[in-house]
Amino acid sequence: MAISALAASCGDNTVPKAQLPEIDTTNPLLAEWQTPHATPPFDAIKLEHYEPAFATAIACSRAEIDAIVNNPAAPTFANTVEALERHGELLSRIEGIFYNLLEADSSDQMQEIALRIQPALTELSNDISLNEKLFERVKTVYGKRNLFLSKEERKLLENTYKSFARNGAALSPDDKELYRKYTSELSELTLRFGQNALAATNAFALNITDAQQVAELPSFVREGMEAEARSRGQKGWTVTLQAPSYVPFMTYSSDRTLKEQLYRAYNSRALGGEHDNTGVVKRIVNLRLQIANLLGFETYADYVLENRMAESAATVNAFLAELLDATRSYADRDYAAVSEYAAANGFEGTLMPWDWAYWNEKYKDEKYSLNDEMVKPYLKLENVRSGIFTLANKLYGINFTPSSDIEVYHPEVTAYEVTDADGSFLAVLYLDPFPRASKRAGAWMTEFRGAKIENGTETRPLVSLVMNFTKPTDTTPSLLTFDEFETFLHEFGHALHGMLGRGKYESMTGTSVYRDFVELPSQLMENWATQKEFLDLWAVHYQTGEPMPAELIDKIVAAQNYLAAYFNVRQLSFGITDMAWHSLREPFDGDVEVFERAAMEPTQVLPAVDGTATSPSFTHIFSGGYAAGYYGYKWAEVLDADAFSLFRERGIFDRATADSFRKNVLSKGGSEHPMTLYIRFRGHKPETRALIDRMGLSEE
Repeated sequence: MAISALAASCGDNTVPKAQLPEIDTTNPLLAEWQTPHATPPFDAIKLEHYEPAFATAIACSRAEIDAIVNNPAAPTFANTVEALERHGELLSRIEGIFYNLLEADSSDQMQEIALRIQPALTELSNDISLNEKLFERVKTVYGKRNLFLSKEERKLLENTYKSFARNGAALSPDDKELYRKYTSELSELTLRFGQNALAATNAFALNITDAQQVAELPSFVREGMEAEARSRGQKGWTVTLQAPSYVPFMTYSSDRTLKEQLYRAYNSRALGGEHDNTGVVKRIVNLRLQIANLLGFETYADYVLENRMAESAATVNAFLAELLDATRSYADRDYAAVSEYAAANGFEGTLMPWDWAYWNEKYKDEKYSLNDEMVKPYLKLENVRSGIFTLANKLYGINFTPSSDIEVYHPEVTAYEVTDADGSFLAVLYLDPFPRASKRAGAWMTEFRGAKIENGTETRPLVSLVMNFTKPTDTTPSLLTFDEFETFLHEFGHALHGMLGRGKYESMTGTSVYRDFVELPSQLMENWATQKEFLDLWAVHYQTGEPMPAELIDKIVAAQNYLAAYFNVRQLSFGITDMAWHSLREPFDGDVEVFERAAMEPTQVLPAVDGTATSPSFTHIFSGGYAAGYYGYKWAEVLDADAFSLFRERGIFDRATADSFRKNVLSKGGSEHPMTLYIRFRGHKPETRALIDRMGLSEE
């Protein structure tokens, strides 16, 4: 099945052929793809193909825009707004491959290419958003927006008009030039920030050659460290700053000296040194402030939140303050309880951040007779994956079939054909589970291609889940921690949002929704992690095949809210810091560490540590699209707590409830305001109290 001729060449019959660039179809990024479901032919794509392909695709996009602007016919929704939505298909295809691989399977050469092509892409974006004639055509159509348009078409028109206005179209000529300058530099800096953060993470590794220093660690931790050392040509055991290596060591090692060294390294990534991001942080926040001011906003947060479910910085700050006020005292109690437990067991002095994971794990083990080592044997990656697929089938009737015919971009990736209950094709899902030096930290869902309907033909999405789970060793399969299991469910919720999306316009389907709504489907899925009825379906011991014991599940449920207040306040600290950086009203030239410390002070439960700061490696807000939006995780927790209560009432596999969520939320994308969609599903607006109740704090 080949992708459309439009994507393999460029333009349509409205673009004069003389204005179209020549297409080198020997370049696989520019050729038609004779592949299953028009999936990318990864094996054929080489580094040298990207820059010529980008150059051609940018020229195509320019020709398509010129055809819209110079169309002699009067502006209409079809020849202006819809044509603008449909333009750039070839460029989108190439960007979808390059930028996803830049995050998941990068290299120094790819990062250099990214820096070279970014200015041209930013220039193109600015040339479109600042095109006066194009904006005049959009304004003309917008003035007639109530005539003969469907709800979906009106939403696209509104989005298009607002996008132009929010991207400088109404600025004076001089201010447009400033806008170009600021956005071009900002684009390069956000890219550089991510590269520095990745390099700083990879730059540190702690090699241990004394067997006594690892003797107390669980076998899975020692084996993973030993495998890491071998891969580096080292003897002994090596721990890195990658989460599957760093977190277990901090959790199970009692060696405070080594843990302090690791903690300081992890929490000072890109804070000075070879990969310093502090200057980048300052320049990014100042550029964002200048852009916001140009567009008539006092702060960058005001600019961002105008186009969010929360709608204003005042609403966000009040929301964060309400949650902090309701939970801070409980978080302090959590810290005190773990500190007292540690002291009772021989610990002397103040419990520091590098002590926290070790002692809270021991406290949890004693209080609930539960630890990761008890749960991990029942969370073999393959079983977790099967269980999550089963959950999707029970809720939505969809099925997953691995396909060896679909090319993948790395040997560790598996591709699945996803079909609906009636057997119709829904999506391709790529699963990429393990950490590697070429992959950034964390876990995320992305798309190589979104969903849309054009000329009566539906294009279905190509969705990718990229994670950093514990790797298998020579003797043990990949056994997930409970946190990793929840992460899988979370990212899979995003995947469902993408795979079940329906609509005419790619910019409004799937996860193309407001940032503070996009986390609802993902966080909702996490609720099933502690449901016995779900775990009973698949959670078996990887060696014996015995089901997870009922008493162990009971312990998991009992421990569900262990340190809930502490973790809530910790998450609030990131949202509050984000808002602090993006609520600046004057250019910033201070000390990044000092600024962050002041912002986080109201949420500081553990002792602060000099020489550490989150901001220089806070990729979510400085290179990942969550600027003035990190609060959205807590915002979505309120939504998901309220939404899951309906499943609790009706049954966790209730098909009617799931069908309603699919129909009113998952399938709708950004075609309507999220509050409208939520109320249609739930019957009322969400309340913060739902989250407080779920954390078990309202009864105390």
